[in-house]
Amino acid sequence: MPDYSSLDPCVHCGFCLPACPTYLVTGDEGHSPRGRIVLMRALERGEMGADDAALVNHLDACLGCRGCEPACPSGVGYGRGLEAAREQLHAQRGLSSLARMVLGVFRYRALWRPLFSAARTLRASRLPKLVAGSSPLRFGMGMLASSAEIKERPEWVLKSEITPTAQAGASTPPSPSPALTASSPTVALFQGCVMDALFGHVHAATKRTLEANGYRVVEPAGQVCCGALHEHAGDREGARALAAANLAALVDQADFVVVNSAGCGALLKDYGHLLGTETAARLGASVRDVSELLADRGPRPGAPLKLDVAYDPPCHLQHAQRVHDAPLALLRAIPGLRLRLLPGADRCCGSAGIYSVLRPHMARMVLDSKIAAVEAANPRPELVVTGNPGCIMQIGAGLRAADLPIGVAHPVELLDLSYSTAGYYAAR
Repeated sequence: MPDYSSLDPCVHCGFCLPACPTYLVTGDEGHSPRGRIVLMRALERGEMGADDAALVNHLDACLGCRGCEPACPSGVGYGRGLEAAREQLHAQRGLSSLARMVLGVFRYRALWRPLFSAARTLRASRLPKLVAGSSPLRFGMGMLASSAEIKERPEWVLKSEITPTAQAGASTPPSPSPALTASSPTVALFQGCVMDALFGHVHAATKRTLEANGYRVVEPAGQVCCGALHEHAGDREGARALAAANLAALVDQADFVVVNSAGCGALLKDYGHLLGTETAARLGASVRDVSELLADRGPRPGAPLKLDVAYDPPCHLQHAQRVHDAPLALLRAIPGLRLRLLPGADRCCGSAGIYSVLRPHMARMVLDSKIAAVEAANPRPELVVTGNPGCIMQIGAGLRAADLPIGVAHPVELLDLSYSTAGYYAAR
């Protein structure tokens, strides 16, 4: 029987309601954490079954963002409860055909790799950028277009002045990067699936910026999808199989495992719980978001980038991993960057893994409030930065659908651009 004990502290006070994106857009108590906890308890006690359409609808509609957890004064482990409920529902009723198909693709590298290769070819044609819009198909094209690196974006993305340090009035040339020696901390780069196939430029930026701050980066073979999509859907068997493969590939390969996808990082850090072994727990304890490793080293400042930037923290970085300050430290290492958080930055964008595929209407409703906050900002940001691939694509597509000339990027892309502009890489 799945373990629902993490829900025991709940006193149904309702402090979680204003923190729940689905409750805010629907006003439906069943779409709130408090309402869903009542349903989970009924499922646990057998008072409601997996064949109850209303129960399934309300639990499936949860984004799993865990924004309710920091809002809860009683310390309810809502995420663990949702995990238990979805595991029970999966065991008793399985998945929808669409969810089964999508998760089946991500289970095997031989399936997702060629699909994403085709997506990159389509992206390179610039057709997605040209046809991006509000309809479901055009929104999907906007998501794909938003996965491109900064250099491939329209000129308005970086319309502000970006000049090499020497031209910006620096009195001395850039110092060389710290020498990498056998005693330098070693970092294993987690490759993942979407990041590896569509965001290879973020992997490259991660490697360069870490090396510029004194880390040696290795890329162990044999890695697969992290399993987060499967775990969120209740497919624990699928998630464990993928986690076991990654454990074999990554354990004892480096001092740290670095992740630049918030969703992947949250599950990798939780491998000890998922697999239930000391080895998995040891690997999980070594996992760091790229911003955490860079913040531990300062990071060293780069060249000025005079940009208005809004940072939107991914849910699985701020709520699941409880990483708040490190991404801001990363961005503040870029002189001239005008950085801020917009209202609602603590709320989900509606991406949530494959949620935007399974429930596109609700995902768009949740996204709308975030896009409205960006549009209302004064001055309006030139870039929104966020550390998760799904968030980058979701927010980017929303901005394109709203016809807002605002780009989206990963924070490490900006630091990499700052370092490149400063000449750090040429000086190595």
